[in-house]
Amino acid sequence: MIAESECTLFAEGLLVKPHIMYIELKSGQNDNGPARIGRVTFSKSGKSVYYRGKRFQTCKGHAFCANFFDVETGEEYWISGCKKAGGDRHWAGSGPVHIDEDVREEYWTEIRRLPQNRNRKLA
Repeated sequence: MIAESECTLFAEGLLVKPHIMYIELKSGQNDNGPARIGRVTFSKSGKSVYYRGKRFQTCKGHAFCANFFDVETGEEYWISGCKKAGGDRHWAGSGPVHIDEDVREEYWTEIRRLPQNRNRKLA
């Protein structure tokens, strides 16, 4: 679980906890890019997402298959909430979806409701 001290304080004094999200590289990958399940944080405006030292900004509808881009490299990504039933990757895509170690148990128990899978490294 996330402690209150790990939450982001927004302008109105609301606490918003980081989210476990699906992150997939789209640039040059079609629907088969490297994909992960990991914990992200958001900017105050909600237009930027932070993950593993990278900052992603919303594409605002300017990309065909992506909704965010890496502000440093320009690479396009799909970042979205995790589906309770799994199947986060696009229906036409394939390849493994790795789960970050720090979110693995929470992903399997809280999101997927499959606690027996808590040691699985792939979604």
